Amino acid sequence: MTPGQEKHRQTLLTGAHHDYAKGLVSHAFFKLHNHAMSDDLVQDTFMKTWKYLAKEGKIDVMKAFLYHILNNLIVDEYRKHTTVSLDVLLEKGYEPSADNRERLIDVLDGKVALLLIARLPEKYRKVMRMRYVQCLSLKEMSLITGESKNTMAVQLHRGLAKLKLLYNRR
Repeated sequence: MTPGQEKHRQTLLTGAHHDYAKGLVSHAFFKLHNHAMSDDLVQDTFMKTWKYLAKEGKIDVMKAFLYHILNNLIVDEYRKHTTVSLDVLLEKGYEPSADNRERLIDVLDGKVALLLIARLPEKYRKVMRMRYVQCLSLKEMSLITGESKNTMAVQLHRGLAKLKLLYNRR
């Protein structure tokens, strides 16, 4: 490499750093949400670009080349598997908890609703079981019963209204 080529590459890379560094850092921060990491990746981007230019590589569009390298570095960062020990987390104050109260309440309410379906009139009970226990669509329900989808929808609506009344009475 001649001194003239070296000087040309330095001015090219210096100009690119001046023009694109701020945008590259913003782009990296948007993807990573970590200022230090985004600064490091931008510096790595310029280092890789320098090495490519030193190997006499040709760059047609500097901005596109820099963003391409940065995106590849970001992907590499995402792919790194950082495992954290439970002991380390406990030392930092993390306390694992299994709060399943919401799920338990939902399960219990579902069981109550199933018991209340049994107290509905037969035509509503049948439709409610098909829809909410067997998870059938209106079309499937109408094929089984031989009634229209509209009739099924009306019966479901009325059945739900009666079920709500039973649920609120208990």
